[in-house]
Amino acid sequence: GGAFGSKGPMTPRTAIVAVAAKRLGRPVRCVTSRMQAFGTQTYRAETRHRIRIGAGKDGRITAFAHEGWEVTSRPDPYVVGGTSATGRMYDYGSVLTHVSLVQADRNTPGYMRSPPETPYVYALENAMDEMAVALGMDPVEFRRINEPKAEPIGKKPFSSRSLIQCYEQAANAFGWAKRDPKVGAMRDGDWLIGMGCATAIYPTAVAPCAARVRLTSDGDVRVQCGSHEIGTGVRTVAAQMASERLGVSIDKVTVEMGDSSLPPAPVSGGSISTASVCSAVLKACDAIRAKLSAGATAEGGPLAGSHNEELDLDGGKLAARGGASAKIEDVFKAMQIGAIEEYAEFAPKGATPEAVKKLYAGQSEFHGGDQDEDSVKYAFGAEFVEVRINSYTREIRVPRIVGAFAAGRIMNTRTARSQLMGGMIWGIGQALHEATEVDRRYARYVNRDLQDYLVPVNADIRDLQVILVPEVDHAVNPAGVKGLGELGNVGTAAAVASAVYHATGKRIRDLPIRIDQLIA
Repeated sequence: GGAFGSKGPMTPRTAIVAVAAKRLGRPVRCVTSRMQAFGTQTYRAETRHRIRIGAGKDGRITAFAHEGWEVTSRPDPYVVGGTSATGRMYDYGSVLTHVSLVQADRNTPGYMRSPPETPYVYALENAMDEMAVALGMDPVEFRRINEPKAEPIGKKPFSSRSLIQCYEQAANAFGWAKRDPKVGAMRDGDWLIGMGCATAIYPTAVAPCAARVRLTSDGDVRVQCGSHEIGTGVRTVAAQMASERLGVSIDKVTVEMGDSSLPPAPVSGGSISTASVCSAVLKACDAIRAKLSAGATAEGGPLAGSHNEELDLDGGKLAARGGASAKIEDVFKAMQIGAIEEYAEFAPKGATPEAVKKLYAGQSEFHGGDQDEDSVKYAFGAEFVEVRINSYTREIRVPRIVGAFAAGRIMNTRTARSQLMGGMIWGIGQALHEATEVDRRYARYVNRDLQDYLVPVNADIRDLQVILVPEVDHAVNPAGVKGLGELGNVGTAAAVASAVYHATGKRIRDLPIRIDQLIA
């Protein structure tokens, strides 16, 4: 069980189980206890950062440098490398980035939701907040002043960038204008109140994908794709795409997934599933539409006189702009067939000629983000947090958090909100709870169970609001979708740290932020 990165990379025990099963000719299961899992699984690599920002009194940044150091194991040069995102966040003028690996006697790190962006953006947004304070400037206004027209490194345009709209909508919903900017000025009895904000960013990637779609004369649709449903709702959005493109109600759509005999799909990671699967389904559906239109307008077809018109497909009917229409079942009768089935292979711009062949071999090509020549493709968000810190005990609470996110076309608002909400809750855990403690004498993890490894529970999460900012971006992929599963996790911890500073005047750079750091 589990997903969101922890099962993404190949681990030694995975290979051992595969070899054993192959030699024995029967299934083999490796069972690890929760305590053992801490030593056999990957983890988010520890990072250290040095950020330098130069700005004029008008708040415009003139120079930016971000250096990172990352822990990895002796044999594996696993690298996070989040400077690709931080180096393109704002209008910096000149940019310097550098990442160094520090090899240690540790197991190899791995992916954990928003792997590169989370630790690197935490460092950047802390520095941005600190610079805004030094300039005597509102942190939101500081970011607005340094909003770029193009990314600062290659000067490529953004395919779309709605960050300022995110800040405006989130700030309004949060009540940022009521914030007293003076440190420690806001109180409620024994509780110090702090408010902070931070930017979220995640590269918009897409991968080759294949899908098979079948439409029958009675309007039933079957979608087949080898993607994995890990609880994010990819079955739902695939059904929605087919329903929309073929003009049938969604209850007429059946989706089959999670079987290696189906057309292959990329790994369910990197926030690419919705964009990749929906692009392949869209392509297959459009091929079906083309065949239906050709059959309807052919000689003897029910719309034979409408061959020069664009046909709409909706409600189980093909309709010409001139007003003539025909039921799908009548078109099938004219074509003398009972079903149309199309197999489609989607390969994004920049994919190699062998991309789909490699997909069949279990290898995924990721494209997008800052890799494309024509533009830089990112999803953005703005997060605002209120913290309350007891003036005597320094207990930290997060009563309110608001996030506004722009991620291209939102296929399903319910699943999108759920993803972003989960990411923000995880961000609160990163900020205040989660840490793996290592006994350096014996190279063993100390807090190896759910009693000692703290994660947020219901009592930690109060008022959490997600705002979906409308955004249209046809350049990212045919579906117009920007992945958002990992976006919500990126800015939360930095917004919490900013709020802690506003309440206490203490600038906490290490995570998690604990009571003892605030008592000194």
